[in-house]
Amino acid sequence: MKIVSGNSNRPLAEAIGAYLSIPPVKAVVKRFNDMEVFVEIQENVRGHDMFVIQSTSFPANDHLMELLIIIDALRRSSAKRITAVLPYFGYARQDRRASGRTPISAKLVANLITHAGVDRVLTLDLHAGQIQGFFDIPTDNLFSGPVFARDIKQHNNLANTAVVSPDVGGVVRARALAKRLDCPLAIVDKRRERAGESEVMNIIGDVNGKSCILIDDIVDSGGTLVNAADALVAKGAKDVTAYITHGVLSGGAVARITGSKLKNLVITDSIQPTEAVRVAKNIRVISIASLIGEAIGRTNREESVSSLFE
Repeated sequence: MKIVSGNSNRPLAEAIGAYLSIPPVKAVVKRFNDMEVFVEIQENVRGHDMFVIQSTSFPANDHLMELLIIIDALRRSSAKRITAVLPYFGYARQDRRASGRTPISAKLVANLITHAGVDRVLTLDLHAGQIQGFFDIPTDNLFSGPVFARDIKQHNNLANTAVVSPDVGGVVRARALAKRLDCPLAIVDKRRERAGESEVMNIIGDVNGKSCILIDDIVDSGGTLVNAADALVAKGAKDVTAYITHGVLSGGAVARITGSKLKNLVITDSIQPTEAVRVAKNIRVISIASLIGEAIGRTNREESVSSLFE
C-alpha cells in the first residue's frame, strides 16, 4: 500500500501517512508557465494498492485536474488498484436539476473520476448521499459524526444540550448525532430566496435555555449559520456552537462568522484551513486524519469500513 497527494491538502495527507506509518510517495505536481498541470510519480508503484488523497476544494477545477492526471499517471505506471480519497468532494451541491437547462455537475465529475481509471472512491460526508450512486465503482462515504460526538462530549454539558439541523434537508444527519449523544433535536425552518442567501422562518423544537449544537456538512458563505444562530438566540438559546464537516468559507465568511452570535464554529481539516481561519477567535479545526487513515487501512486489508460507525 502507498499513498500519494496532490496540492489541495498536503498537511492532511502527511497526517494520514503518519497515522498509517507510510510517508506519501514522492511526486511532482506542478504547473507549466501556462498553468497546465504536470505530474511525475518519482517512486515505483507497479503492483501497489494506491490511495490518491485530494480534496477538490478551491481552486476546484485545478485540484480536480490534478486528481485526474495523478490517477492517469498511476494507471499507466501499472498500479494494482487505485482508490481516489476525496476528503471533500466538490461540485456535490449540483446533484440534481433544480430548474430547466442546468447541469448535474456531481454526476459529470463522478464520470470524469471513474473514466480516469480509479477502482474505488473513498469520501467524507457527501452533500447528498445519493451521489454514491453516481459512481459506477465501489464508493464509501465516511461520516464525521463519531469524531464530532467525541469532541462535543469533551467540550459541552450534554445534560443541557440540543442538536439542531439548520434546515429540513439536514434532519437525518442531525438526528443521527442527537441519537449518538442522547440529546433532543430541533430544526431551523428556513426559506432560501437565492443561492448563498437564506431567511430563517421558524424554530421547530424547544431550545430555550439550552446550549445548541448546529450540525451540517458544508459552510460556504456562512449566511445560513449566522441566521440560524440569531434565530436560536432569539428563541432563548443559552449559546450556539456549529459543527460543520467542510469549511469552504468563501468570500467574507470568516469575518461574518467572527462577528456573529456563534460561540464557536468547529470544522474538520478536509479542506486545508486558510490563515484567516487559523487566527479566527471563534473557529476551531479538528483533524479527520485518523478516521480517513483507518478507512484506508481497512480498505487495503479488505476489512469492513461501515463498522467504523456502528
